[in-house]
Amino acid sequence: MRIVLDTNCLIQSIPEHSPFFPVWLSVLRGDNTLCVTNEILEEYAEILQRLAGKYTAEYVLDAIIKSKHVELVTPFYHFGLITTDPDDNKFVDCAIAANARYIVSNDRHYDILRQTKFPAVNVIVLKDFLKLLHL
Repeated sequence: MRIVLDTNCLIQSIPEHSPFFPVWLSVLRGDNTLCVTNEILEEYAEILQRLAGKYTAEYVLDAIIKSKHVELVTPFYHFGLITTDPDDNKFVDCAIAANARYIVSNDRHYDILRQTKFPAVNVIVLKDFLKLLHL
């Protein structure tokens, strides 16, 4: 399935000892397709470098960019659906442009999308997405 991972969920799923590691593995194995934009990749790099260091950030970004299970998407329209934290709209626009099944995020700013009928965007928290992987 096509997914968009919010940065907080990517960070939680990368460590091998994390209970959410199967989410990262699902992308690496091709069980899911990770949809990203240049803006999302830039945020991933910035946050990973701040939290885990330069080399870890480079390693993870390299794995994402070289993976055949990652799709680089270019949104041609910006919906502006999240007003409480407009920076989150890059994930929403990516999900819409990629026709992703889910945005995986623990961020409460995405709650507004449950009330938005068009364009429909499904948001799922990381622990519930992990449960889907085990079905």
